[in-house]
Amino acid sequence: MPNTNVREESLTVSVDVQFWGVRDQIPTPGAQTVRYGGNTSCVEVRIGSQRLVFDGGTGLRTLGNSLLAQMPVEAHLFFTHCHWDRIQGFPFFVPAFIPINHFHIYGAKASNGSTFQQRLKQQMLGPNFPVPIQVMQSKLEFHELDDVHKTVLDDEVVVESAYLNVEHHSVGYRVTCGDKVVVYAMSPDCFADQPQQALIQLAQDANLLILAAPKQDRFQVPHAQEHPLMVEHWISCAAIAKEANVGQVLISLYSPEHSDDYLDKMEAKLKLSFPQAGFAREGMTVAIA
Repeated sequence: MPNTNVREESLTVSVDVQFWGVRDQIPTPGAQTVRYGGNTSCVEVRIGSQRLVFDGGTGLRTLGNSLLAQMPVEAHLFFTHCHWDRIQGFPFFVPAFIPINHFHIYGAKASNGSTFQQRLKQQMLGPNFPVPIQVMQSKLEFHELDDVHKTVLDDEVVVESAYLNVEHHSVGYRVTCGDKVVVYAMSPDCFADQPQQALIQLAQDANLLILAAPKQDRFQVPHAQEHPLMVEHWISCAAIAKEANVGQVLISLYSPEHSDDYLDKMEAKLKLSFPQAGFAREGMTVAIA
């Protein structure tokens, strides 16, 4: 007879998503970003004993400091692409310097053909940075991702990846544990006139879709934040969520120009189109029931 206990146990595994950084491009500390946060993108997904981290912006430094009381640590770090705002926290990730820890690092080749391992190494070379990656004494295992890739972490957790932006080799991730699905889709090109089919396919029927905010620099007009096209692109997040039939969508990766008050306004507008939508705030944790 088939063993049904595995399926039943997988449904009881907790899936918690915590946001450590929510900004695009550059950290933006200050009075206008206190409520939503100013660190660049980093999201942690905890599934039972597995720890998954998506992107290594400056939020990775804060996450790393919180892990010092939990060592030894083994975690899987998944990077969307090698733009600086996704990797700039890695040199300040303290647990990577401590020998008892172990990190699996996943990323696709850059658009110039260099590997993700090379990109992380080169940002830590002098004279730009005083400490090379070789000083990191933890065990670092690098895994190169293809266009479509499946990573099986254990009997319960599977991570699927696919390109969402071929030009930038930007990768989206779908995490599955039993009947719980979290999708991290922080591509810089999710807001075309028609939602990308690769994004819709990746996010199909997910419990939670983490989606990038529309980019401010698409609108080179006066008062761009309040321009009708800009507002329309915020609301287009709802169209993506509806087409993919997701249970909940959280927006992150805000422009440095997006103040707390402005994000409050856009969140209210988005909820009118999709009540299960919300905006991520640094430090918030979401439990997937």
